[in-house]
Amino acid sequence: MSKKIYLIASFLIVIIAFVLAGVLYSSMPDKIASHWGISGEVNGYMSKSWGLFMPPAIILILFLFFLILPRLDPLKKNIKEFENYYYGFITVIILFLFYIYLLTIFWNQGFNLDIIRFLIPGFAILMYAAGVVMAKSKQNWFMGIRTPWTLSSEKVWHETHQLGARLFEASAIISLIGIFIKQYAFWLLIIPIVLSAIIAFIYSYLIYKKEIKKHDQATPSL
Repeated sequence: MSKKIYLIASFLIVIIAFVLAGVLYSSMPDKIASHWGISGEVNGYMSKSWGLFMPPAIILILFLFFLILPRLDPLKKNIKEFENYYYGFITVIILFLFYIYLLTIFWNQGFNLDIIRFLIPGFAILMYAAGVVMAKSKQNWFMGIRTPWTLSSEKVWHETHQLGARLFEASAIISLIGIFIKQYAFWLLIIPIVLSAIIAFIYSYLIYKKEIKKHDQATPSL
């Protein structure tokens, strides 16, 4: 799909979120469950106004923020090269936040959802989408694995992001196991992501050092 379609889809999701907040306002309880612990128990509440209207406002602010970022990036021409993936990922983020918002609404409407099990597929899709856009990304200052070494070399950026893409996609698949063993769901989500980030960080350094060594060997000494 094109950038235009992704932007329209994202904007419509934002509008729908605000419409839902207005339509459901009178039917929601005065205090809304808004936060759950890693075991799925409610451990945070908000007033009805904040609980209904703050999430759509956050989604809108993030949407505008992501629209502005390419204009601020000194390497904006590179973002242009993978802009369909960039804006597609924005739509996935907006959908993910809207999905969480819907789960909150259903819970507060009396549906006894197992929040953790419902959240896992959303996180898995988000991580997998991050892997997809990572594989297509070019050097930029705001999205991707931004280390001193990836920002110093296009080759290091490319190789690091190819590995990072596979790691994040694998992490997304591993996280789905948490649907079946809920007591480990949090760790099956967090540990693969953290390990993927650490591995990609170290790999970018090693590839950079390898490139420097090859460059020094190819440069004749005087």
